[in-house]
Amino acid sequence: KNPAWGTPRSAPQCWEVRKHNSSEWCRFVRSNPDCRLEGGFLDYLEGVFCVFPPRLLPLAVTLYALWLLYLFIILSVTAEKFFCPNLSAISTNLKLSHNVFSLTFPLHGVTFLAFGNGAPDVFSAVVAFSNPRTAGLAIGAIFGAGVFVTTVVAGGIALVKPFTAASRPFLRDVIFYMVAVFLTFVVLYFGRITLGEALGYLGLYVFYVFTVVLCTWIHRRQRGEGLPPPGHWEPEMPTDAEEQESSGTNSGDYGEEYRPLLPSRETSLRILRAALSPLDYLKWRRKPWYWRLFKVLKVPVELVLLLTVPVVDPDKDDLNWKRPLNCLHVLTSPLLCILTLKSGAYGLYQIQGVFPVWGLVTLVGSILAIIIFITTSNEEPPKYHCVFAFLGFLASAMWINAAATELVNILRTLGVVFQLSNTVLGLTLLAWGNSIGDTFSDLTMARQGYPRMAFSACFGGIIFNILVGVGLGCLLQMTSSQLVVKLEPDSLLVWILAGALGLSLVFSFVSVTAQCFQLGKAYGVCLILYYLAFLCVALLTEFRVIRLSAS
Repeated sequence: KNPAWGTPRSAPQCWEVRKHNSSEWCRFVRSNPDCRLEGGFLDYLEGVFCVFPPRLLPLAVTLYALWLLYLFIILSVTAEKFFCPNLSAISTNLKLSHNVFSLTFPLHGVTFLAFGNGAPDVFSAVVAFSNPRTAGLAIGAIFGAGVFVTTVVAGGIALVKPFTAASRPFLRDVIFYMVAVFLTFVVLYFGRITLGEALGYLGLYVFYVFTVVLCTWIHRRQRGEGLPPPGHWEPEMPTDAEEQESSGTNSGDYGEEYRPLLPSRETSLRILRAALSPLDYLKWRRKPWYWRLFKVLKVPVELVLLLTVPVVDPDKDDLNWKRPLNCLHVLTSPLLCILTLKSGAYGLYQIQGVFPVWGLVTLVGSILAIIIFITTSNEEPPKYHCVFAFLGFLASAMWINAAATELVNILRTLGVVFQLSNTVLGLTLLAWGNSIGDTFSDLTMARQGYPRMAFSACFGGIIFNILVGVGLGCLLQMTSSQLVVKLEPDSLLVWILAGALGLSLVFSFVSVTAQCFQLGKAYGVCLILYYLAFLCVALLTEFRVIRLSAS
């Protein structure tokens, strides 16, 4: 029914626990090697089958489902408010001069921006590929998110705001994405991925970045140096006006518009209290009830992240320098990294069997924090403030990795409880959860009058997810003695998923071109109906209503 990827078919599978008597569930889970979860802070399988009695299994599943939703919130908040801003600050600091801005702008979009937006997807894929038993989650999520974004999201944009698609970026992105899907199909057919093939995935993305930059440069040269008029240029990234318009709708929640015009000297304690407040009370009063409810859920996450992750903002005069909080980050960020790496295994290691690593990190961090606090002022950031962007990037990446690990483990647990394959969990729950942020942002962008930009994001962003997610995820699992990663499809569902994604790309390629890139509501309705049909076929295949030979 649900064999794991790359595990012997004769070995007892963890999903078979429900076939046994309820009194034997706990012993089966504890004694079966297939039930061991890799990484993570909590053993969800032992929790649901050993901690909760069998009659309370529905309660355990409900609690796990709520925790799953909250993990998606953690991923979203960390990526949006901490990972992406620090990544943007790093890219700003790495720019050589303003003379290369016209070339680095598209490069920034397809590298730093794509990495920021796709961080939850890529980290989830890397974590899932780390264990052959959960590799199906990665394939299901990458392909499932691809089908969802290129059908539901793209179709929703066409329904919200009919428009004319940018021809060259669309054709380029769809062709590259079809090549990436074909390569993955070949890898799945042979059941393995070698070192050369993993490097080929990353190399193809590098070639895609080079193609984007080259095409942009050629297009601008043809129309003259500098930024051409907005009416004639088909932008692949937002212009300054568009950035201001879009950022005005989803700006930070901390009331920047209410800051005083004239700066005043504030005490360190007052700065710390203001910096750790995730609520803007003026904004709170004018927002609807559902926004307040969601904000209440996010406040604990934001507070913990504010305590452990520094954020550098190049758009602010003070670069978001908060001396007392940033000095605290010198202690908390390294401590967070060492305690989340390998689920705390390195942080709890005893040096010479006497002194723990976390104690050493605390001691060194405290000394550095005191030195920085003494040698800096509240009003002006130090010259080395850009280092905090790298520290914030690393800390937020560790948060995302830890949340992604828990996410993969809890999805595998739900798969065991309901006897579902990892592939169907990946193409539904994991794909929907990772794509919900892109869905809202793209549809919002379309309603604001930028449907071409949103439509391009549907096809451009997921290229990064599939090429870097599969390539890097498999590359990190290779060792000097094992340069091959097995990727054996666990059911016919994998082939249906790959075929559905390829067919949706071909449909968009042919239909958009045939309509001379004029996209209306009919195109949107067709894409959404296509996704619903695909979802029905996938679920019918999972529940073995459709029984076709996989050979």
